[in-house]
Amino acid sequence: MPRLAVIAAVRTPFAKAGGDLAKVPPQELGRAAARDCLDRSGLDPAVVDEVIFGCAGQPSDAANIARVVALNAGVPQSVPASTVHRNCASALESLTTAMDRAAAGRSRVILAGGTESMSSFPLTFPRSYADKLGRLAGAKTLPARLGAMTAFRLKDFKPRIALIEGLTDPFTGLSMGQTAEKLAREWSITRQDQDAFALDSHRKACAARERLAAEICPVGVPPKYEKVLDKDTGPRDTQSMEALAKLRPVFERRGGTVTPGNACGITDGAAAVLLMTEEKAKADGHKPLGYLVDYLWAGLEPERMGLGPAYALPKLLDRRGLGLKDLDLIELNEAFAAQVIACRKAMASEAWCREHLNRGAVGEIDPARLNVNGGAIAIGHPVGATGARLVLTLLYELGRRGLKRGAATLCIGGGQGGAILVERD
Repeated sequence: MPRLAVIAAVRTPFAKAGGDLAKVPPQELGRAAARDCLDRSGLDPAVVDEVIFGCAGQPSDAANIARVVALNAGVPQSVPASTVHRNCASALESLTTAMDRAAAGRSRVILAGGTESMSSFPLTFPRSYADKLGRLAGAKTLPARLGAMTAFRLKDFKPRIALIEGLTDPFTGLSMGQTAEKLAREWSITRQDQDAFALDSHRKACAARERLAAEICPVGVPPKYEKVLDKDTGPRDTQSMEALAKLRPVFERRGGTVTPGNACGITDGAAAVLLMTEEKAKADGHKPLGYLVDYLWAGLEPERMGLGPAYALPKLLDRRGLGLKDLDLIELNEAFAAQVIACRKAMASEAWCREHLNRGAVGEIDPARLNVNGGAIAIGHPVGATGARLVLTLLYELGRRGLKRGAATLCIGGGQGGAILVERD
């Protein structure tokens, strides 16, 4: 697979759901990131061959949200756009789809990324409500209307919460948090282990604020737009083990260890990446942030979906003839502290790797190379945007440190894992 150059990359601030960006629709978050990305590249939007954006919870008023984002960002109407969806990896799917398009010779310049407003996930009503409302609308006589109205029951008006349903696996019936609890039990990961990991994420993210500013574009806060948000709202300077210890488990009340403090936040945000074939980038004289080199998707048991990176990353490294030692930096999405710790333990386990990967132990991930600027526990996880955020954060940090190679990987609801390899010249 030929390398794909990253010409520019940017994201919006990530904000807690219900917070500063709650009233900014996902299409506007995507537009802000896409427009800033194009501006940073210095390229005329007319050179873009196609736009690919990820979104896990597409709004009904912005169908094929990638097209809405593209047109609002100033991309010409003649440029096609498509929306992709792979749950938590939707934005990473946009990048890997772009790699395939470029490898096939179908596109040379692609605007990719993802957007998500988890604040905007709707409340819906039961099917019985829609059915009875339909009968009421079709009633022609007064008796028929009265009969249709009296058919309604209180249960017909009980809303369904799309966010909760979207974060519940339909195959197992387990919420994502319950899958993390399962891993915590199976890998003997204590509440203290998880809280300590979460605290470290906050400390690193707080220490990295100035560095992370380079990858963030400001977004105006409605309704008056007098405030401009230019940094993530999740990282807390005051976070402590004492504060984390006070939080109650959410997913398993008795004996549970996963809390709001050691899990990723429900978040709003978007990210955009402008990609170009290496041949064209060199011909046009660009100096890329880096290159997308290869990727791999893996499947596993939905009830252990958090182990996705432990399946995908080793298989990708094996295919490239690389090992963990060859990665200068790793971004492993922090859906839950328990899930990240379980992935590290699994890859270091000879027995687990023999059983599940048909190979010896992958090895220990060096903590000094992992999520060096903090992760989703502090920064947040807008599910449709995170995949691109991991990649751009990784490339910016490799550049700052003058390093060559890194990988971004994440677990995916439904039982999948994704990993992508990037490098700099």
